[in-house]
Amino acid sequence: MAEKRKIALTVNGVRREGFAEPRKLLSDFLREDLRLTGTHVGCEHGVCGACTILLNGDAVRSCLLFAVQADGEELTTIEALSDGAKLHPIQDAFIEEHAMQCGFCTPGFVMSTYELLTQNPEAKDEEIKEVLGGNICRCTGYQQILEAVRRASREMTCAAESAATAAVTP
Repeated sequence: MAEKRKIALTVNGVRREGFAEPRKLLSDFLREDLRLTGTHVGCEHGVCGACTILLNGDAVRSCLLFAVQADGEELTTIEALSDGAKLHPIQDAFIEEHAMQCGFCTPGFVMSTYELLTQNPEAKDEEIKEVLGGNICRCTGYQQILEAVRRASREMTCAAESAATAAVTP
């Protein structure tokens, strides 16, 4: 058994510390050590996308990284998107468009969508499909997921425009 290493990282805006064996996957560290179970583990090969999180703002598969590789980094998991009882517009859009059935893949889709719409709020269908192509859903057939991303894009763009107008209006 390899000796555990101390790691410190910022997860969802909170500095967290722990110990991990050098070969412990980041997905397992998040779920087992930090008790952030919103990050799901599916294939453990980086194919399904269920374990997608943001690492320094970029969507990554947490099952393809060792926890020690995240030492000193900033992570965002699905738990950071809702504010208690208030869901993020992406989460609302997934509910409104019935973009989930069993829900297992949903955190990965939501985090991938979050990265996309943060970087490109008015993403076109081809860009959306490119991002969604990195995640696997065995239940929905993807059309509702595409609709949810479109809806979230519209809602987030409208909210940003409203905020900008409110800031300028005396």
